[in-house]
Amino acid sequence: MSGSALAQEIDALLPQTQCTKCGYSGCLPYARAIAAGTADFNQCPPGGAAGIAKLAALLGREAKALNPANGSERLRARAQIDEARCIGCTLCIQACPVDAIIGAAKLMHTVIAGLCTGCELCLPPCPVDCIAMLPLPQAEAAWTQDLADAARARFEFRSLRLAREQEERAERLARKAEEKLAQPLPDAKKAVILAALERAKARKAAVAPRNTDGLSAQAQAQIAAIDTRPRAAKKP
Repeated sequence: MSGSALAQEIDALLPQTQCTKCGYSGCLPYARAIAAGTADFNQCPPGGAAGIAKLAALLGREAKALNPANGSERLRARAQIDEARCIGCTLCIQACPVDAIIGAAKLMHTVIAGLCTGCELCLPPCPVDCIAMLPLPQAEAAWTQDLADAARARFEFRSLRLAREQEERAERLARKAEEKLAQPLPDAKKAVILAALERAKARKAAVAPRNTDGLSAQAQAQIAAIDTRPRAAKKP
């Protein structure tokens, strides 16, 4: 089995919380590291003992205890925002890997309970500490394969959206800069704008959209299509 195929099989067994507790930026990068032999298969706290046992069986290895350096196994929890204390900073929205938090700047935010993976990534950026992780009842705590597959799909959709928004923002800024160049400007100011355009082109050529290392090959291909699509014709 190729390393890529093995990584996909490993990824299919991971919980898709994208919590980074394994030491990697998401479940797929961790799966690739396991397949490459650069990470152990006992570094996923959300997967816990059951997840480690599945990975051990796939890899033909003996199961082992969760590495305490990566955390401890706990009942699945769900983020809850104290809406009275929320200041609408949007930092938790930006941190959530599966778009489970909704709200707008300077307005109250709330968690879509059924979408939260319990990753805890929304906790550190909150400046007023108004988010708590509430353990789910035992009957709801199991993280099923269907839930993992749905979480992966939301993570990939979010990453595609971020890539598209990044591309569209760059296009808007480039259009504004080109419009300024068309106006009568001192040579020095034109030189500054031209230099900024060149830097933007260089960054676009050299830097991939965020989070693409945690995406499937299909999602990465979709992002590549966004990056290479023809530019829309300019309005007269």
